[in-house]
Amino acid sequence: MNEPHASLIADEVALPAAVIRKPALDHNLAWMQAFADAHGLSLAPHGKTTMSPELMSLQIAAGAWGMTAAHPLHARLYAEWEIGRIIIANQVVGRRSLETLAGVLADFPAAEVHCLVDSIAGVDALAQALEGAPGAGRLKVLIEIGDSGQRAGVRSAGEALAVAAAAAAAPALRLAGVEIFEGVHAHSDASGAHLARFAEAVRAIDAAGLFESDEVIVSAGGSLFFDQAARTMLAAASTTRPLRPVLRSGCYLTHDHGMYAAGFAGIAARGLVNLPKGGLQPALEVWAHIQSRPESGQAIAALGKRHISSDAGLPVPLWHVRPGRDAAPRALEGVTTERLFDQHACLIVPPACDLAFGDLIGFGISHPCTTFDKWRRLHLVDAAYRVVGGVSTHFGIA
Repeated sequence: MNEPHASLIADEVALPAAVIRKPALDHNLAWMQAFADAHGLSLAPHGKTTMSPELMSLQIAAGAWGMTAAHPLHARLYAEWEIGRIIIANQVVGRRSLETLAGVLADFPAAEVHCLVDSIAGVDALAQALEGAPGAGRLKVLIEIGDSGQRAGVRSAGEALAVAAAAAAAPALRLAGVEIFEGVHAHSDASGAHLARFAEAVRAIDAAGLFESDEVIVSAGGSLFFDQAARTMLAAASTTRPLRPVLRSGCYLTHDHGMYAAGFAGIAARGLVNLPKGGLQPALEVWAHIQSRPESGQAIAALGKRHISSDAGLPVPLWHVRPGRDAAPRALEGVTTERLFDQHACLIVPPACDLAFGDLIGFGISHPCTTFDKWRRLHLVDAAYRVVGGVSTHFGIA
């Protein structure tokens, strides 16, 4: 464990290490909440990005309405962390998972729990699991809207209406709204068509008078297309009940230097919604030492697939520090990551770069989820890269 106020720049932090730059983190928390407030949205950020009670607590404190989970066991952790509203953005399938869900409802009577359904079989499984249980009648279900060739979810408004009718007829369940994850699409035009079918389903279910909650929840994923998601949710307003548009963006918290940076640039370019000033800032970095300069034009950093994401792009070399020489990180020019092994990163280095054995190098990442899940603890650092705290992660499913 590194001492508080240990300096990464002075080589006082054991590397490799994942760090979160606190000034950028604080900015992103405030930025996304400001966006939600300005557009009448509620935030339920997807906690699977970080699985960190400390970071989720910061999101709730900043104004988030609730948090999103991927599995009933994660929902139980959230409830233990005193998160009052939980959306399980998934189908709950199998005896043990259904028992876990029933246990969350029974053991945390104040928790407001939602999950997804996309079939009458799924409705029946939930209803049977909760029949006679202490939580019967409290589980709120959202109809999941899918798209052809993509993930789970009904494929048409007609299917949505049939599943909604089954859910509304089940005494153990409450039909609370409609859900979509538009991020399965790589391009905004496909996402837009998917979102249009989502709005059609909301209107059809509302017209049939099937929603059972005081307000209708319309919820979208929204990390890559949160502009389109916001506009569609607000346009899908129920004519008979108040609407609660819930945005489940998770990766805004630390942003990145890859897929979400590109996605945000697309949002800004589309100009569909007003954005707060300043944009989102990359806050998550992974630092390591240079352990070898075996050839001209090549350097080997002491980190690999076990430490940093590579599923959505290779790490981006950002910063160079030579302990004893540099008082602050220096920007790296022209250095790229060629490939990763488990514990090694092979870098291509231009002739003018003076990277040497023992130097520190800071990497930006693409896709925060698959960097967070490699660390049980990440350091919070200030603008001078001094350790000012830490956050834990809890990814295991027992």
